[in-house]
Amino acid sequence: MKRRDFLLLPTLVILTSLVLPTNAGPGKGLASALTLTAPTATAKAPNDAGFLQRWTILEPIPANGLTDRAAQAIVKKEYFPNQFSVVPKDGDKVTCNGAELTWHAVDTKEYNVNLYHFAYALDKPTSNVLFWGVAVVNCPEEVTGVRLAIGSNAASVWWVNDQEVIGIYGDRQTVIDDGVSKKLTLKKGRNIIRCAVINGGGATDFCARFLDAAENPFKGFTLSVGEAGQ
Repeated sequence: MKRRDFLLLPTLVILTSLVLPTNAGPGKGLASALTLTAPTATAKAPNDAGFLQRWTILEPIPANGLTDRAAQAIVKKEYFPNQFSVVPKDGDKVTCNGAELTWHAVDTKEYNVNLYHFAYALDKPTSNVLFWGVAVVNCPEEVTGVRLAIGSNAASVWWVNDQEVIGIYGDRQTVIDDGVSKKLTLKKGRNIIRCAVINGGGATDFCARFLDAAENPFKGFTLSVGEAGQ
């Protein structure tokens, strides 16, 4: 499926991202989130369009700035130990600016991860915040020549196996494949995708997938979450 097949989807996100289920409410927990569920123990394949639908996300950190310079300064600041190397498991905690924050493993029902639903369900702020997300991509063989294709609301910076590969900036809506990295190699075994998403106000979400050399979705992997001892 080509990128053009998704041109109408970002508009749908804008219209639905602030819609909440009738049982949703601040502090009701992720079970009340409209688009998010708890992962199962089974490894998860990407969806038919190649989107990564399993992530572990940290509760939001206060932050403000969407330009490239401001966003780079925000994401390069150390908020908690090992923030560029940790592979968190569900329920892990960090202390940031004196506040205890929790990592939550989630599956999204959609192609995108709705961070507004995530934060609202946990009674956390949704505006002027920074979200960290980690995905574990498991490849049966080494894969060369793929590109990470991403979109976010608003600014975001992305890493693959500890290397920064792409960033998009400004007060933007999520557009599928809005940013596409240079060609990458995914290792045989575990690969770590890391993102930092900064939101100014209103809706916030992100999406990510890999594209092959023909710009088709690459789907030859599974997704898992961090485990104890990693």
